[in-house]
Amino acid sequence: METKILITGGAGFIGSSLAERLAKFNMDITLLIRKGDSKDNLKNFIDKIKLIEGDVCDKELIEELIKDKDFIFHFAWQTELKKANDNPKKDLQENLDGIINILEGCRKYNNNVKIIFPSTVTVSDENNFYIEDGDINPKSIYDLHKLFAEYYLMMYYKVYGIKYTCLRLANVFGEKQRIDNPKRGILNYFIGQILKGEKIKLYGYGEFVRDYSYIENILDTFLLTILKKETDGHIFTIGSGEGYTMIEIAEIMKKIFNEFNIKVEYEKVPYPDGISEVEKRNFIADIIKFQKFTGWSPKINIEEGLKKTIDFFMKKNKLNSKDIVHEYYQKLE
Repeated sequence: METKILITGGAGFIGSSLAERLAKFNMDITLLIRKGDSKDNLKNFIDKIKLIEGDVCDKELIEELIKDKDFIFHFAWQTELKKANDNPKKDLQENLDGIINILEGCRKYNNNVKIIFPSTVTVSDENNFYIEDGDINPKSIYDLHKLFAEYYLMMYYKVYGIKYTCLRLANVFGEKQRIDNPKRGILNYFIGQILKGEKIKLYGYGEFVRDYSYIENILDTFLLTILKKETDGHIFTIGSGEGYTMIEIAEIMKKIFNEFNIKVEYEKVPYPDGISEVEKRNFIADIIKFQKFTGWSPKINIEEGLKKTIDFFMKKNKLNSKDIVHEYYQKLE
Protein backbone atom coordinates (compact mmCIF):
# COMPACT_ATOMS: atom_id res chain seq x y z
CA MET A 1 0.00 0.00 0.00
CA GLU A 2 1.12 3.56 -0.67
CA THR A 3 2.45 5.55 2.26
CA LYS A 4 0.09 8.47 2.85
CA ILE A 5 1.70 11.75 3.86
CA LEU A 6 0.31 15.18 4.78
CA ILE A 7 2.61 18.19 4.60
CA THR A 8 1.30 21.44 6.09
CA GLY A 9 2.94 24.65 4.96
CA GLY A 10 3.60 22.83 1.71
CA ALA A 11 4.29 25.93 -0.39
CA GLY A 12 7.16 27.10 1.80
CA PHE A 13 10.87 26.52 1.44
CA ILE A 14 11.33 23.30 3.40
CA GLY A 15 7.82 21.93 2.92
CA SER A 16 7.92 22.21 -0.87
CA SER A 17 11.48 20.87 -1.01
CA LEU A 18 10.43 17.81 1.00
CA ALA A 19 7.34 17.30 -1.15
CA GLU A 20 9.43 17.35 -4.32
CA ARG A 21 11.81 14.75 -2.87
CA LEU A 22 8.95 12.51 -1.68
CA ALA A 23 7.16 12.82 -5.04
CA LYS A 24 9.96 10.71 -6.55
CA PHE A 25 8.77 7.73 -4.52
CA ASN A 26 5.56 5.72 -4.54
CA MET A 27 3.76 7.84 -1.97
CA ASP A 28 0.35 9.47 -1.68
CA ILE A 29 1.23 13.08 -0.86
CA THR A 30 -1.20 15.81 0.24
CA LEU A 31 0.02 19.38 0.54
CA LEU A 32 -1.88 21.91 2.61
CA ILE A 33 -1.13 25.50 1.63
CA ARG A 34 -2.79 28.78 2.54
CA LYS A 35 -5.13 30.42 0.06
CA GLY A 36 -3.18 32.92 -1.97
CA ASP A 37 0.21 31.28 -1.40
CA SER A 38 2.45 31.18 -4.46
CA LYS A 39 2.63 27.78 -6.15
CA ASP A 40 5.94 28.58 -7.82
CA ASN A 41 7.82 26.09 -5.61
CA LEU A 42 5.41 23.33 -6.64
CA LYS A 43 5.38 23.67 -10.42
CA ASN A 44 7.86 20.87 -11.13
CA PHE A 45 5.81 18.18 -9.37
CA ILE A 46 2.31 19.58 -8.85
CA ASP A 47 0.81 16.80 -10.99
CA LYS A 48 2.18 14.19 -8.55
CA ILE A 49 0.48 15.50 -5.39
CA LYS A 50 -2.91 16.43 -3.97
CA LEU A 51 -3.10 20.14 -3.28
CA ILE A 52 -5.46 21.56 -0.64
CA GLU A 53 -5.85 25.26 0.08
CA GLY A 54 -6.80 25.98 3.67
CA ASP A 55 -5.58 26.75 7.18
CA VAL A 56 -4.28 24.54 9.99
CA CYS A 57 -6.52 26.55 12.32
CA ASP A 58 -9.54 25.09 10.49
CA LYS A 59 -10.36 22.24 12.88
CA GLU A 60 -12.80 20.41 10.61
CA LEU A 61 -10.46 20.53 7.63
CA ILE A 62 -7.53 19.20 9.65
CA GLU A 63 -9.61 16.37 11.13
CA GLU A 64 -10.61 15.29 7.64
CA LEU A 65 -7.08 15.48 6.24
CA ILE A 66 -5.36 13.49 8.98
CA LYS A 67 -7.77 10.53 9.14
CA ASP A 68 -5.95 8.19 6.76
CA LYS A 69 -2.39 9.53 6.95
CA ASP A 70 0.69 7.56 7.98
CA PHE A 71 2.91 10.61 8.51
CA ILE A 72 2.29 14.32 9.04
CA PHE A 73 5.05 16.87 8.44
CA HIS A 74 3.95 20.07 10.14
CA PHE A 75 5.72 23.07 8.56
CA ALA A 76 2.86 25.60 8.74
CA TRP A 77 4.30 28.20 11.10
CA GLN A 78 4.88 31.94 11.34
CA THR A 79 8.65 32.22 10.87
CA GLU A 80 9.54 35.88 11.48
CA LEU A 81 11.07 36.49 14.90
CA LYS A 82 10.17 40.18 15.04
CA LYS A 83 6.56 39.57 14.06
CA ALA A 84 6.22 37.03 16.88
CA ASN A 85 7.76 39.42 19.41
CA ASP A 86 5.57 42.32 18.26
CA ASN A 87 2.31 40.37 18.61
CA PRO A 88 2.80 37.38 20.93
CA LYS A 89 -0.92 36.68 21.35
CA LYS A 90 -1.58 36.44 17.63
CA ASP A 91 1.53 34.32 17.12
CA LEU A 92 0.46 31.97 19.92
CA GLN A 93 -3.06 31.59 18.55
CA GLU A 94 -2.04 30.97 14.94
CA ASN A 95 0.77 28.52 15.69
CA LEU A 96 -0.46 26.64 18.74
CA ASP A 97 -4.04 26.34 17.44
CA GLY A 98 -2.61 24.52 14.45
CA ILE A 99 -0.54 22.00 16.38
CA ILE A 100 -3.39 21.36 18.84
CA ASN A 101 -5.84 20.81 15.98
CA ILE A 102 -3.48 18.23 14.49
CA LEU A 103 -2.89 16.47 17.82
CA GLU A 104 -6.54 16.39 18.79
CA GLY A 105 -7.51 15.17 15.33
CA CYS A 106 -4.95 12.37 15.62
CA ARG A 107 -6.18 11.47 19.11
CA LYS A 108 -9.77 11.15 17.88
CA TYR A 109 -9.34 9.68 14.42
CA ASN A 110 -5.80 8.40 13.77
CA ASN A 111 -3.81 7.21 16.75
CA ASN A 112 -1.29 5.34 14.56
CA VAL A 113 0.03 8.37 12.69
CA LYS A 114 3.47 9.89 13.27
CA ILE A 115 4.03 13.66 13.38
CA ILE A 116 7.38 15.17 12.38
CA PHE A 117 7.91 18.73 13.55
CA PRO A 118 10.73 21.13 12.62
CA SER A 119 11.74 23.07 15.71
CA THR A 120 14.74 25.35 16.14
CA VAL A 121 18.13 25.14 17.86
CA THR A 122 17.43 28.53 19.43
CA VAL A 123 15.11 27.03 22.06
CA SER A 124 18.33 26.08 23.87
CA ASP A 125 20.75 28.12 25.91
CA GLU A 126 23.59 29.67 23.96
CA ASN A 127 26.84 27.71 23.90
CA ASN A 128 29.81 27.74 21.59
CA PHE A 129 28.99 24.09 20.98
CA TYR A 130 25.31 23.29 21.32
CA ILE A 131 24.75 20.44 23.79
CA GLU A 132 21.96 18.06 22.76
CA ASP A 133 20.52 17.92 26.27
CA GLY A 134 21.59 21.43 27.23
CA ASP A 135 19.55 23.93 29.21
CA ILE A 136 16.36 25.27 27.67
CA ASN A 137 16.48 29.05 27.45
CA PRO A 138 14.45 30.59 24.59
CA LYS A 139 15.37 34.16 23.79
CA SER A 140 12.31 35.18 21.75
CA ILE A 141 8.58 34.57 21.46
CA TYR A 142 9.26 32.60 18.28
CA ASP A 143 11.56 30.21 20.17
CA LEU A 144 9.13 29.98 23.09
CA HIS A 145 6.21 28.95 20.88
CA LYS A 146 8.34 26.34 19.12
CA LEU A 147 9.18 24.97 22.56
CA PHE A 148 5.47 24.92 23.52
CA ALA A 149 4.78 22.83 20.41
CA GLU A 150 7.54 20.39 21.41
CA TYR A 151 5.95 20.00 24.85
CA TYR A 152 2.50 19.37 23.35
CA LEU A 153 3.97 16.65 21.14
CA MET A 154 5.74 15.07 24.12
CA MET A 155 2.54 15.15 26.19
CA TYR A 156 0.35 13.53 23.54
CA TYR A 157 3.02 10.86 23.02
CA LYS A 158 3.14 10.04 26.74
CA VAL A 159 -0.62 10.16 27.34
CA TYR A 160 -2.12 8.99 24.03
CA GLY A 161 0.78 7.24 22.29
CA ILE A 162 0.79 9.55 19.27
CA LYS A 163 4.24 9.18 17.74
CA TYR A 164 6.39 12.19 16.95
CA THR A 165 9.92 13.32 16.16
CA CYS A 166 11.19 16.87 16.59
CA LEU A 167 14.15 18.10 14.58
CA ARG A 168 15.71 21.28 15.95
CA LEU A 169 17.12 22.82 12.79
CA ALA A 170 20.07 25.19 12.41
CA ASN A 171 20.06 27.89 9.71
CA VAL A 172 18.74 26.04 6.67
CA PHE A 173 19.57 27.44 3.22
CA GLY A 174 19.07 26.26 -0.34
CA GLU A 175 17.41 26.55 -3.71
CA LYS A 176 13.76 27.23 -2.87
CA GLN A 177 14.34 29.78 -0.14
CA ARG A 178 13.67 33.43 -0.99
CA ILE A 179 16.64 35.69 -1.69
CA ASP A 180 14.81 38.95 -0.90
CA ASN A 181 13.87 38.44 2.76
CA PRO A 182 16.29 40.03 5.26
CA LYS A 183 14.32 38.54 8.17
CA ARG A 184 14.82 34.89 7.27
CA GLY A 185 17.58 32.90 5.60
CA ILE A 186 20.70 35.06 5.81
CA LEU A 187 22.77 33.10 3.28
CA ASN A 188 20.07 33.24 0.62
CA TYR A 189 19.57 36.94 1.39
CA PHE A 190 23.29 37.54 0.82
CA ILE A 191 22.97 35.83 -2.57
CA GLY A 192 20.12 38.22 -3.46
CA GLN A 193 22.17 41.26 -2.41
CA ILE A 194 25.15 40.13 -4.45
CA LEU A 195 22.98 39.56 -7.53
CA LYS A 196 21.69 43.14 -7.15
CA GLY A 197 25.25 44.47 -6.99
CA GLU A 198 24.96 45.44 -3.31
CA LYS A 199 27.64 45.22 -0.64
CA ILE A 200 26.75 42.70 2.05
CA LYS A 201 26.95 43.74 5.71
CA LEU A 202 28.54 41.43 8.28
CA TYR A 203 27.14 42.34 11.68
CA GLY A 204 29.26 41.91 14.78
CA TYR A 205 32.26 42.38 12.50
CA GLY A 206 31.59 38.97 10.97
CA GLU A 207 33.38 37.06 13.70
CA PHE A 208 30.55 35.06 15.31
CA VAL A 209 30.37 31.36 14.49
CA ARG A 210 27.25 29.66 13.14
CA ASP A 211 26.22 26.27 11.82
CA TYR A 212 24.54 26.39 8.38
CA SER A 213 22.49 23.49 6.99
CA TYR A 214 22.10 22.81 3.28
CA ILE A 215 18.54 21.79 2.41
CA GLU A 216 19.34 18.43 0.78
CA ASN A 217 21.08 17.25 3.96
CA ILE A 218 18.04 18.34 5.98
CA LEU A 219 15.66 16.47 3.67
CA ASP A 220 17.68 13.30 4.32
CA THR A 221 16.96 13.68 8.04
CA PHE A 222 13.23 14.04 7.44
CA LEU A 223 13.19 10.90 5.31
CA LEU A 224 14.98 9.00 8.06
CA THR A 225 12.24 9.91 10.55
CA ILE A 226 9.92 7.90 8.30
CA LEU A 227 12.26 4.94 7.93
CA LYS A 228 13.60 4.72 11.47
CA LYS A 229 11.12 3.85 14.22
CA GLU A 230 13.96 4.45 16.68
CA THR A 231 13.37 8.20 16.22
CA ASP A 232 9.85 8.00 17.68
CA GLY A 233 9.40 10.15 20.76
CA HIS A 234 12.76 11.92 20.45
CA ILE A 235 14.06 15.43 19.87
CA PHE A 236 17.22 15.84 17.81
CA THR A 237 19.51 18.72 16.96
CA ILE A 238 20.20 18.91 13.23
CA GLY A 239 22.90 20.93 11.51
CA SER A 240 26.14 20.40 9.66
CA GLY A 241 28.21 19.86 12.79
CA GLU A 242 30.64 22.51 11.50
CA GLY A 243 30.94 26.19 12.30
CA TYR A 244 31.79 29.14 10.05
CA THR A 245 32.24 32.84 10.69
CA MET A 246 30.40 35.26 8.43
CA ILE A 247 33.75 36.36 7.02
CA GLU A 248 34.45 32.77 5.99
CA ILE A 249 30.99 32.56 4.38
CA ALA A 250 31.58 35.80 2.48
CA GLU A 251 34.92 34.51 1.20
CA ILE A 252 33.33 31.25 0.01
CA MET A 253 30.67 33.26 -1.84
CA LYS A 254 33.36 35.47 -3.35
CA LYS A 255 35.11 32.39 -4.72
CA ILE A 256 31.91 30.94 -6.21
CA PHE A 257 30.66 34.19 -7.76
CA ASN A 258 34.08 34.80 -9.26
CA GLU A 259 33.30 31.93 -11.66
CA PHE A 260 30.50 34.15 -13.05
CA ASN A 261 32.75 37.24 -13.14
CA ILE A 262 30.63 38.78 -10.37
CA LYS A 263 32.42 40.78 -7.69
CA VAL A 264 31.47 40.22 -4.04
CA GLU A 265 32.03 43.10 -1.64
CA TYR A 266 31.34 43.10 2.07
CA GLU A 267 31.81 45.38 5.04
CA LYS A 268 32.04 44.62 8.75
CA VAL A 269 29.65 46.70 10.89
CA PRO A 270 28.55 46.75 14.54
CA TYR A 271 25.23 45.19 15.53
CA PRO A 272 22.30 47.57 15.04
CA ASP A 273 20.32 48.76 18.06
CA GLY A 274 17.53 46.46 19.18
CA ILE A 275 18.87 43.29 17.56
CA SER A 276 17.85 40.06 19.32
CA GLU A 277 20.34 38.26 21.54
CA VAL A 278 19.72 35.20 19.38
CA GLU A 279 21.49 36.97 16.51
CA LYS A 280 24.64 37.51 18.59
CA ARG A 281 25.37 34.01 19.82
CA ASN A 282 27.88 31.45 18.60
CA PHE A 283 27.01 27.80 18.15
CA ILE A 284 27.78 24.61 16.29
CA ALA A 285 25.10 21.92 16.26
CA ASP A 286 25.86 18.70 18.12
CA ILE A 287 24.48 16.08 15.70
CA ILE A 288 25.84 12.99 17.44
CA LYS A 289 22.51 11.80 18.84
CA PHE A 290 20.80 11.70 15.43
CA GLN A 291 23.85 10.02 13.91
CA LYS A 292 23.70 7.29 16.58
CA PHE A 293 19.98 6.68 16.01
CA THR A 294 20.03 6.68 12.21
CA GLY A 295 23.58 6.52 10.82
CA TRP A 296 23.05 9.87 9.08
CA SER A 297 25.81 12.32 8.23
CA PRO A 298 25.61 15.43 6.03
CA LYS A 299 26.61 14.49 2.49
CA ILE A 300 27.03 17.98 1.05
CA ASN A 301 29.40 20.50 2.64
CA ILE A 302 28.70 24.20 2.85
CA GLU A 303 30.78 25.21 -0.17
CA GLU A 304 29.08 22.67 -2.40
CA GLY A 305 25.68 23.59 -0.98
CA LEU A 306 26.25 27.28 -1.65
CA LYS A 307 27.47 26.52 -5.17
CA LYS A 308 24.33 24.50 -5.91
CA THR A 309 22.15 27.29 -4.49
CA ILE A 310 23.91 30.06 -6.41
CA ASP A 311 23.87 28.00 -9.64
CA PHE A 312 20.12 27.51 -9.18
CA PHE A 313 19.37 31.24 -8.98
CA MET A 314 21.72 32.09 -11.82
CA LYS A 315 20.05 29.52 -14.10
CA LYS A 316 16.55 30.36 -12.89
CA ASN A 317 16.99 33.97 -13.98
CA LYS A 318 19.16 33.06 -17.00
CA LEU A 319 22.10 34.97 -15.56
CA ASN A 320 25.67 34.15 -16.48
CA SER A 321 27.65 37.36 -16.03
CA LYS A 322 27.78 40.58 -14.01
CA ASP A 323 26.39 42.70 -16.89
CA ILE A 324 23.38 40.41 -17.37
CA VAL A 325 22.74 40.33 -13.62
CA HIS A 326 22.63 44.10 -13.34
CA GLU A 327 20.49 44.43 -16.47
CA TYR A 328 18.04 41.87 -15.04
CA TYR A 329 17.59 43.75 -11.76
CA GLN A 330 17.33 47.14 -13.48
CA LYS A 331 14.30 45.75 -15.35
CA LEU A 332 12.76 44.61 -12.06
CA GLU A 333 13.18 48.08 -10.56
